[in-house]
Amino acid sequence: MTLASTDARSLRPARLPRAGRLVLIAVLAATCLTYALLWDKAPSSIWALTLGGSLALLAIGLLAMDAARALVARRAAFLLARFFENDAAPSFVTDTDGALISGNPAARLKFQPTFGDTLTATLRGTFADPAPILFRLQGLAEQKGSAREDIVTRGGPVRLSVQKLQDHQFLWRIEAIPEHSGARRSTEALPIPVMTASKSGAILSMNDAARDMAGGRVTALHRIFPDLPLRRGELNTVLTANGIEFYGVLEHSLNAGRREIILLPQTAPADESLTLETLPVALLHLDLNGEILDANSAARQLLGKSDVKGQQIAQLMEGLGRPIADWLEDTASGRKSQKSEVLRLKGSDLEMFLQVTLNAIVQQGETRLVAVLNDATELKSLEAQFVQSQKMQAIGQLAGGVAHDFNNLLTAISGHCDLLLLRHDQGDEDYADLMQINENANRAASLVGQLLAFSRKQTLRPEILDVRDTLSDLTHLLNRLVGEKVTLTLSHDPVLGAIRADKRQLEQVLMNLVVNARDAMPEGGEIRIVTEALQLKKALKRNRVSVPPGDYVSVKVIDQGTGIAPDLLQKVFEPFYTTKRTGEGTGLGLSTAYGIVKQTGGYIFADSVQGQGTTFLLIFPVRKQATPAQPDVPATPERRVPKHGNGVVLLVEDEAPVRAFASRALRLRGYTVIEADSAESALQTLEDRSLSVDVFVTDVVMPGLDGPTWVKKALEARPDVRVVFVSGYAEGAFDGASSHIPQSVFLQKPFSLNQLTDVVHDQLAATA
Repeated sequence: MTLASTDARSLRPARLPRAGRLVLIAVLAATCLTYALLWDKAPSSIWALTLGGSLALLAIGLLAMDAARALVARRAAFLLARFFENDAAPSFVTDTDGALISGNPAARLKFQPTFGDTLTATLRGTFADPAPILFRLQGLAEQKGSAREDIVTRGGPVRLSVQKLQDHQFLWRIEAIPEHSGARRSTEALPIPVMTASKSGAILSMNDAARDMAGGRVTALHRIFPDLPLRRGELNTVLTANGIEFYGVLEHSLNAGRREIILLPQTAPADESLTLETLPVALLHLDLNGEILDANSAARQLLGKSDVKGQQIAQLMEGLGRPIADWLEDTASGRKSQKSEVLRLKGSDLEMFLQVTLNAIVQQGETRLVAVLNDATELKSLEAQFVQSQKMQAIGQLAGGVAHDFNNLLTAISGHCDLLLLRHDQGDEDYADLMQINENANRAASLVGQLLAFSRKQTLRPEILDVRDTLSDLTHLLNRLVGEKVTLTLSHDPVLGAIRADKRQLEQVLMNLVVNARDAMPEGGEIRIVTEALQLKKALKRNRVSVPPGDYVSVKVIDQGTGIAPDLLQKVFEPFYTTKRTGEGTGLGLSTAYGIVKQTGGYIFADSVQGQGTTFLLIFPVRKQATPAQPDVPATPERRVPKHGNGVVLLVEDEAPVRAFASRALRLRGYTVIEADSAESALQTLEDRSLSVDVFVTDVVMPGLDGPTWVKKALEARPDVRVVFVSGYAEGAFDGASSHIPQSVFLQKPFSLNQLTDVVHDQLAATA
């Protein structure tokens, strides 16, 4: 028979021993009341009656208190039982003799106990000798109410805790203690044995090399080292899976009395320099001032130097963020528990980072330092890549939000400007001023478009393109951009595949690159645009980016300008970063190009040598264009296109200036316009079934219900109504709502008077 699960009865509170007192109070109350009824003297009778009534009320009160306490206790026991029933750690309830009463599902799954078992017998497969441990903890729980102890077992360290319950019962909990993850991360990859031991000599953790050396998990130091205590800086006899071997020992203290022990392999007693030299781990031997006393071959190879003796570690590495001397002093004195730091190697052509772990040792009575070096360049590169992507994502979200708000403002500005232009002709004196407002509003809209391009939230209209044709169409404009001092040369590969991109956006990228190249050559020079077919048989890794194998088209924009410094080259694609003087550039040109190329599925890289020029490389995947069969187009009856003014438009826009412009523009074209400042107001208006509406013109992002949500609800009752979505965001920013809602189109803000009325006219024409 298996053990029962934990329930409220197994965790029940003790009954309060008040029964005797209640009986005594009841007897006294009855006696007083009887005396009052039988005694004929009034004063004595009243006194007895009062006393009896008080005692009766006292008894009733005590009974109510006992009932409330019992209810609370039962509730607490029920909650406690539910908690431990769902606890992932094995838990048992035992009596004073250690016999099992109940256990939670985790305990039954792990230990499979049965009725009649004791906790000692159940845990014998986990602990070597559980009886004295359980006896000691139960005695402490009897005195203090609870007790716990961390114990090293065959399967790793566990925490055994006990809580005293009522009715002479005890609740036991066995929780696995994870080995210290921080220590494992820094030592697991080391090829030398490393272990962590407690103050009592129990081994708390071992890395893979230590377990391989010992032939498995070992729980105590004396099972590995027959000659304790350990002799730091000297060779110690070690019992390994292959027999007796000799290891040097490095040891340093951790918190809570723990210590980390590092074993340096040695086949036979020998001098220390030979031990260091033959180790496969990069090690430096330092004095307290940071001077290198010795370095093994692995360390010299990692540092890229044939001899480093006598040099200061501060001469080789940098990037700690505080004086290296303070770090060395903290390590030697034991004040710093985490001694691993990532430093940058000085004087290296390539950026290289080292993880340096310092340990203090004692040699011949003097304290020395040993530094373990690991190549952390790849880890640092991944960290930098993650930080950069997070930063670019945050700035992209900010740019998208700013672009949305600006588009609303620009819609109102340019729209009301259009309304004013309707009342002025070219002969009016105000006409030129209005045109200036209109043109600058369009320039501002173009700048906002660059923000959307950087945040990769602009609407692309990709098509299959031949890069040569695109450049040919753009050549005349590019020649005008570069001016007379600069020569523009184009060179094409005769065999180029087609790419899929938005032609207008690709032209924007090329113009931005050519303008930057022109500005980098104030005295004039040559800009070369070279297109090539690129076939990658293996991945191309550049600047922390991997281009997968395949067929590509590359476009290079090469100038002979001043070039870009190496420390600035990685920042050129960041928004608002520019090397130009104030007023000469916004810092959005290259970031816009970066966003467009990435959204197209391509790659962009920059190479530069100061004084010689800069090369920007664009890589686009080749897209094969299948020639579709020409279907037979059935003859369609001629549709009657309605004139402007034949329709009812429900305009839903939360921005009052935009709503005012749009409603006036539509009314000028003769449409009947019903305005609503929110989706909820629009739905309330549509509750009137007698109201006929032909087109919904609605903003996408609004407080409360958004555009697509309320339109879907409205179309349930009015399925034939056409929809025009407008937004300061790009269509892709809301998952292309217009593509999921039938008979809908999207209009990007800012829009002009004619654009709005033409879209509404086209929607009405589609229903004719």
